[in-house]
Amino acid sequence: MKHEYPENFSRFYDTIYKKMRDGTDSEYFHDLIRETEGKILETGVGTGRHFIRALKDGADIYGIDISRSMLNVLYKKLDKKEHHRISLQSMVDFSFDFRFNLVLAPFRVFMHLIEKEEQIMALNNVYKHLVPGGRFIFDAFVPDTGILHQGIDQQTDFDDEYEPGKRLKRIVTSMPDLVNQVLNILFRLEWEEDEGIKAEEWGVPMRFFFRYELEHLIERSDFEDYSIIGDYKGSPLHKDSKEFIIICKKLSS
Repeated sequence: MKHEYPENFSRFYDTIYKKMRDGTDSEYFHDLIRETEGKILETGVGTGRHFIRALKDGADIYGIDISRSMLNVLYKKLDKKEHHRISLQSMVDFSFDFRFNLVLAPFRVFMHLIEKEEQIMALNNVYKHLVPGGRFIFDAFVPDTGILHQGIDQQTDFDDEYEPGKRLKRIVTSMPDLVNQVLNILFRLEWEEDEGIKAEEWGVPMRFFFRYELEHLIERSDFEDYSIIGDYKGSPLHKDSKEFIIICKKLSS
């Protein structure tokens, strides 16, 4: 697993996802953080979309990410005395000398694990780092069969100012590989700067999952208990669900 964000994608990440994502999942994950006593780990911490707020609220939270450019953005937001909470590590093989009450992988982090071997390794590594009774919670989208069949061809999903008088546009193309259950996504950024238009592209694969595949995967791992809900309000899965929110629990020591 190697998905290093280019610097300009990290630079504009907060601008794009503050508008596109904050109202979708933020309160769900912050409620989980607020109700947790003890240490918390956010995998795929990125630029700190959840982490910064949790830390300000007094959470004993740590964060890991595989992208140095994303972490560089986050470091600039933190007081230096908090830098020890952030590290360049993968959820597949991260290591701490203490354990956590809650581990989170918000916003499709688990979907960046393409191979089943690394998926199992990640699940078992998280399990090892949880206290008894601790939980691991991650999400994945419910596959849209229309998109899986047709893909997405140069769809603009963000077009707004990133600072006064300067616009930023993101264009997305998705090319599905149904046999390997991978979406090959190409992001293109176009932005106004230095009296001209700059552009950069970045491709990243994402593994999509179906419900019973997720259940089989978790049952192959060390986790003894799990449930799957269908949205960030805690609703049960149903035929129109758009999200899988997977809640895994460690029961034994």
